[in-house]
Amino acid sequence: MMKPGTSTSFGPVKQVDAGLLNVGYAEAGPPDGPAVILLHGWPYDIHSFAEVTPALASAGYRIIVPFVRGHGTTRFLSDDTPRNGQQAAVAVDVTTLMDALGIEKAILAGFDWGARSANVVAALWPDRCQALVSVSGYLVGSQAANQAPLPPRAEYAWWYQYYFATARGRAGYDKYRREFSKLIWQLASPQWAFDDATFARSAAAFDNPDHVAIVIHNYRWRLSLAAGEPHYDDLEARLAKLPAIAVPTITLEGDANGAPHPDPSAYASKFTGKYEHRTISGGVGHNLPQEAPHAFAQAVIDAGRF
Repeated sequence: MMKPGTSTSFGPVKQVDAGLLNVGYAEAGPPDGPAVILLHGWPYDIHSFAEVTPALASAGYRIIVPFVRGHGTTRFLSDDTPRNGQQAAVAVDVTTLMDALGIEKAILAGFDWGARSANVVAALWPDRCQALVSVSGYLVGSQAANQAPLPPRAEYAWWYQYYFATARGRAGYDKYRREFSKLIWQLASPQWAFDDATFARSAAAFDNPDHVAIVIHNYRWRLSLAAGEPHYDDLEARLAKLPAIAVPTITLEGDANGAPHPDPSAYASKFTGKYEHRTISGGVGHNLPQEAPHAFAQAVIDAGRF
């Protein structure tokens, strides 16, 4: 069994114009295989799926692993486009990428921001989502819901969100983005013994010129400290109702996730189709596909067979 973090399976990153972006993405597997789109979070990149990808490709799937806006080689096509990180905008990027690549329907699988985007697509456009694999379950949110205060220990876990709400936080993240991201990795996955080379490989994605703007806007938007774009208002209104997800779904959680996350019992009822939850043991943290790639890949295969 390959040690997580050692694969160099990705070939040259490809680029395609899709919606507002020129998207950088890795691709593997037969081009006529069932499509799987693997969606990373923050502060991570496509290498979260470095071991998941060859496992799924060898099983006959066509794998697409895009850099989310503000990461890696993904760039805005226009300097005038707002550097917007709100949930609807990031999720629409997934469907526009599917359109650009001629993918009608795919299995969507992700964690952190990527799981949220997969949730949004599954909820709003279920005809585009064959099945869903979501780490930490149901992550659709709303600005209104985020106004409610949490118990102090839960608020403490979101410390960086409040730091990002300040000018000092934006400047600090810009200056120390690698140190900051490494700290998040350590806090979110306290038992994951990643090495410097593994971190550096992903940290290169944070040199994107739009990275800081996208990250800061994402967290400020959640707290209503930054406005979204009006043309996403209708989508956000639908998402604010916390719609159920009816596509076949497997949710995953690591047994040592140090990042803020809901208890599985809190979201099971949001999945109204065939559904299963799996807790992955062995000291697995927030970056589940990189820490437990075989369990993640198996969940994708199993969800696609539901």
